[in-house]
Amino acid sequence: MELHAREVNRDVRELGELLGEIIREQRSDSAFEIVERIRTAAVDYRRGDAEDRAAIHETLDGLSPEESDVVARAFTTYFELINLAEERQRVREIREGSHEGTLEDSVRAAVEELAERDLDAETVERVLDDVLIQPTFTAHPTEARRKTVKAKLRSVANDLERLDEVRLTRDEQAAVERDLEAEVTSLWQTAQVRERRPDVTDEALNVQWYLENVLFEVISEVYDALERAVDDEFDGEVDVPKLYEFRSWAGSDRDGNPFVTPEVTEETLDRQQSVAVPLYRDRLKTLSGVLSQDAAGIDTGDRLDERLADNRERLPAVAEAARERYPDEPYRQLLKLMRERVLRVDDVRPGGYGDESAFLDDIAAIAESLRANGGEAIAEAHVDPLYRTVDTFGFNLASLDLRDHRAKHTNAIAEAVDRDGIDYESMDEDERVDFLTEAILQDQPVVDLEDREGLSDEAARVLRRFEKTAEWQDDYGVDAIDTYCISWCEEPSHVLEVLFLADQAGVVDLPGYCGLDVVPLLESKYALDGARRIMGTLFENEAYQQALEARGGVQEIMLGYSDSNKENGFLAANWSLFRNQRRLAAITDDYDVEMRLFHGRGGSISRGGGPMNDAMLALPNETVSGQIKFTEQGETISEKYANPKIAERNLEQMLDAQIRARHNAMEQPVEDVPEEWAEAMETAAEAAREEYVDLLESDGFVDFFETATPITVIEDLNMGSRPASRSEDRSVDDLRAIPWVFSWTQARCILPGWYSLATGIQAYLDSGGDVETLREMYDEWLFFQTTLDNAALALARSEMEIAERYADLAPDDLREAFFPRIREEYEAAVELVKTITDRDSLLRREWLAENLARRNPYVDPLNLLQVRLLDQSHLTEAEERTLRLTVQGIAAGMKNTG
Repeated sequence: MELHAREVNRDVRELGELLGEIIREQRSDSAFEIVERIRTAAVDYRRGDAEDRAAIHETLDGLSPEESDVVARAFTTYFELINLAEERQRVREIREGSHEGTLEDSVRAAVEELAERDLDAETVERVLDDVLIQPTFTAHPTEARRKTVKAKLRSVANDLERLDEVRLTRDEQAAVERDLEAEVTSLWQTAQVRERRPDVTDEALNVQWYLENVLFEVISEVYDALERAVDDEFDGEVDVPKLYEFRSWAGSDRDGNPFVTPEVTEETLDRQQSVAVPLYRDRLKTLSGVLSQDAAGIDTGDRLDERLADNRERLPAVAEAARERYPDEPYRQLLKLMRERVLRVDDVRPGGYGDESAFLDDIAAIAESLRANGGEAIAEAHVDPLYRTVDTFGFNLASLDLRDHRAKHTNAIAEAVDRDGIDYESMDEDERVDFLTEAILQDQPVVDLEDREGLSDEAARVLRRFEKTAEWQDDYGVDAIDTYCISWCEEPSHVLEVLFLADQAGVVDLPGYCGLDVVPLLESKYALDGARRIMGTLFENEAYQQALEARGGVQEIMLGYSDSNKENGFLAANWSLFRNQRRLAAITDDYDVEMRLFHGRGGSISRGGGPMNDAMLALPNETVSGQIKFTEQGETISEKYANPKIAERNLEQMLDAQIRARHNAMEQPVEDVPEEWAEAMETAAEAAREEYVDLLESDGFVDFFETATPITVIEDLNMGSRPASRSEDRSVDDLRAIPWVFSWTQARCILPGWYSLATGIQAYLDSGGDVETLREMYDEWLFFQTTLDNAALALARSEMEIAERYADLAPDDLREAFFPRIREEYEAAVELVKTITDRDSLLRREWLAENLARRNPYVDPLNLLQVRLLDQSHLTEAEERTLRLTVQGIAAGMKNTG
């Protein structure tokens, strides 16, 4: 059976040809010929048919500003289209693998593996009961494309899907091809570069789109796949619990973003609820069209009768109308009442659902009644999916996490209590802990959050945020906004400060009630090394013990991958995170606290990126409690969740990995890492860190970075609402991790993903280590394998010949001081990775190598054009726009920003 009418090479070829025709029509034959001349020269060089890139440089040097714009637009648009062709290929492979039963990392494969291990139904159910996966969408500015451009690309993707999956008549195919041409033409005519920086509302709307239009639709499909697999292997003896929960920082993450105000957060909460309510209303209306069973032919059962009576009592007038309209149709009567209660969730009229629990009870009663009356298929097809959707998204689509920098809370408290003669600022750490503990435990408030007179603007904003949090929980439910993350948390008092402010707001009322998970974000070396000091002090603190007990004994701890990498370098950061996760697990185990790790991962390798399922399986067993939370950022959100089939596949892979990881952890709670391996990593990581820090702290390095990468362009790119730097200080420390990585990626020198790896490994070898041990580590230790494979990908995507062109932009002394050093480290890393992995090429996956080979000839001209523009002392407004466009084009070609 042929599932598809096309293949990726045809899509790439035809989209490229269509773009060429549009360039001819919209610009000119000569414009097309310039683009084609550059493209051909770039391909010839990569194939080895040309000795150098002289032909490309000659053409670029002769371009007018208008022609440069055409070239940048042509290659950028090409990549936008080719990305869709590759997305379509991913969908083909998913569908074909599913059809043939060959998909790896699927939930069926995970369940079959559990069955092959002779697990009984009770054990499988225990594994599933532990699992909770919490993807958390952030508004971090790594999405370079405009919303308008993304919408047009989705239309193109839909046209490609129709051509590939639907059997069309000649006229139907011609109509789709015409629509495709129209959409690509419109894309060409649309400005690619944002003229204004997106505001926080734009970012929240972007996240909401994926929740509303993709995830809301596909989540029940993942559950359905799991339930079918479980039923096949365990004869219906395993109940599948809630496994997913989506969260968001968009509209609530205040750290470093002054534009996230209480008004923005409230608007986000309100809009998400106003989106969820109509979606459920429509689902209930559709269900009413299905459940037309006659009362005379069924016994509805006590549970459904009770739910019907309860709803009738709440809404007597609606109940009477339902009786008249559906006199002998009990399911429809109940659905009518449910629909009305859903509509009143965000309505001033009484009778609406207070939260999703009663709504779920009503849905479950219908499913139970149907099954008791021989309607198993109806329940599975129509009612169970609704239950899973409501259980996942509730009435808020995604719960919001609040976040701010620890210093904001410290300063706000110091100012607020100073009015009562309390000198909080001069207290040492122990004194602060004692003061905060007593203040939290006493019945009388210490700070009136409404009285902000005389406070700085920053302190007043902090107090108002906590005051509003109490209101939001009253209006939208505690689950709508129930987590507070503390950036750069380094002391126990930083956690207690948030608990104190929440207590003053009434969000916390100890003992017995705590409406917030207070989450320390440990990202600095000082914080990670002091984890036992921080967490141990908290777990022994009377106030915090009560708060933790009220939150079910679960402590969420966030790990910062991005800044850890920027501070320590790739290898040292990865080892530090692995080692510190094990230490945190030991600490929480000592205090009998359940830990949920929150992994602050970015999209790039150097910021914790890479395949999520591989990352989950590579976590230390001690940390795998079953609950896991992780950030989804920027362009990776689009890559993972824009297409429903790919979104479903990603969710399945996460679940597959978490099921396997949790069972492995149950079987072997403490991972057996041979001492020889740990010592090898200690030696390598320490040497790698020293080399990395030495590079960054060398005189002139910041100047080299600013001249040998397009960082200054990126800072003005209007990518996100958050500033690129924390202050005006021009230093690597001050620069946010995203533009730091983005800049190196643009220059095709993905230094944050591999620099000092070779130095570290060589230090281990020089100290008496051997390659055979490293090969054994790669073959048998998932952590080391994943670390090395991720570094290999960053190395494969780096191009030293292109990077050298960027280095030439730096002053001669800086170029000679730094670029040879970087290139030497790169070349040594390439050879060592190949030696350890025993491969001829860097990449383990052949399809990835093919992908890079297909893209590289088309990225190169954009890099060379960008270098040419960066080298000019003065640019016209049109040239500035072209320069920014090259940034977006390279990001599209590399399929990565930061």
